[in-house]
Amino acid sequence: MVALFLYLSFLMNRYIVKSYFRYLFQAKHRKAHGVHSPFLFSLIVDVFNKKNHNPAFDKIEQYRKILKKNKTIIDSKKDLGAGSKQQKKRRQVADIARVSLTKSRYAKLLYALGTYYNAVNILELGTSLGITTQYLASIPNSRITTIEGNPLIADMAQHGFEKMNYSNIDLVCADFTDYLKDLEKTTVYDFIFIDGNHRKEATITYFEKLLNHAHNDTILVFDDIHWSEGMEEAWKHIVAHSATTLTIDIFQFGLVFLRKELSKQHFVIRY
Repeated sequence: MVALFLYLSFLMNRYIVKSYFRYLFQAKHRKAHGVHSPFLFSLIVDVFNKKNHNPAFDKIEQYRKILKKNKTIIDSKKDLGAGSKQQKKRRQVADIARVSLTKSRYAKLLYALGTYYNAVNILELGTSLGITTQYLASIPNSRITTIEGNPLIADMAQHGFEKMNYSNIDLVCADFTDYLKDLEKTTVYDFIFIDGNHRKEATITYFEKLLNHAHNDTILVFDDIHWSEGMEEAWKHIVAHSATTLTIDIFQFGLVFLRKELSKQHFVIRY
């Protein structure tokens, strides 16, 4: 599996292959033995290493298979500026589903994180076709606000939410920056997943803006932190920021905790 990942990644992005080898050299196995922090110990045991299954997962993955066969053409020139790690102007839905959607094991991790820490108000920047959104919407008592910059993709995602009978998802078609600029000062999120605009400046801007809409127990998750040199620089900025305490690099995601009761620590863990 690792060899296949490296081969496919090399075809799409040579930088990420170099980053992956650096990650493997630094990463520690996700074993709770020897972990001194009670918070990190419970995170490893009860989230990283625990098998989570919800009957909704099977239905979501069946819907993913349907999307992978969809030949509808999406014009990315209609995107409102949210950004994409794919550069083609016209793509089939099937191509987006194969390349851009969060893999099931990582989507299940988002579900596990949100469930374990009782996340209710959840923000997702980057709906895409809505697969990850559906995993987040499966978290008990959750209410999801998800932002998508391409109206054609947003329409398709909304169709999926209706087809799958999710009533706790609010989809907004907007530019990320515009949405955050107009966000009510009193709006606070328990869980924030950022999967869009894979650029250094934008990622840092979103992070610093969203700190105003977070509380002590808010979890922020950044996707594709090793996608490019710029994304790695953005991740380093977030790790070093005075507002963050515990940060965890699992290569695909960067996990950020703001809890003031935790000492500032950074971990690189194999997942």
